[in-house]
Amino acid sequence: MRLLVSIALAGLAGLLLVSCAPSAEAPASGPAAAPEHAGMWKDVHDAVAVLAPTEGSSVRGVVRFHGNDDGTVAIEGTFEGLVPGQQHAIHIHEFGDCTDLHGKSAGGHYNPENRPHGLPPAAERHAGDLGNLQADDAGRATLALTVGNVSIAGVKNPVIGRAVIVHAKPDDGGQPTGNAGGRAACGTIGLARPSE
Repeated sequence: MRLLVSIALAGLAGLLLVSCAPSAEAPASGPAAAPEHAGMWKDVHDAVAVLAPTEGSSVRGVVRFHGNDDGTVAIEGTFEGLVPGQQHAIHIHEFGDCTDLHGKSAGGHYNPENRPHGLPPAAERHAGDLGNLQADDAGRATLALTVGNVSIAGVKNPVIGRAVIVHAKPDDGGQPTGNAGGRAACGTIGLARPSE
């Protein structure tokens, strides 16, 4: 009887080993699959963030990102509802989560390289440091900036899925985040229709 039980257990163990062995047809995973995954993003050159006001604010805007052939990213935006004549800080923040009424769910400045805070064009700055908007007398502003420290969806500091925040005050360049005050508008950066 013991011999029969031993044979049965050995057979069961063999079946388990065969069923758990990786199949030759199993899809690749881990580092071997990375190049194929990266290929999915190689043609992504355009992103957009539509900014909505946080609670108590009237600031809104649209920011467009375009990846250039030389590896730089052109950033253009239009904004309204700003304090007339005042500067307002604008940053990319680490999470694309604008669910909090005050924009706090977007986290801190996007700073994957752990650099000190700074204002463009300084090379030593957070990847998310975009400087200041200058509002006109009607509370409107535009942004036109080309940067080399981020990518749309590439290996170098990708911005897809993060958030753009416009702050209530100017960024004075101070540490650690420019003393820019509360968050006046928030928008998640998502894929955009390719530019013509």
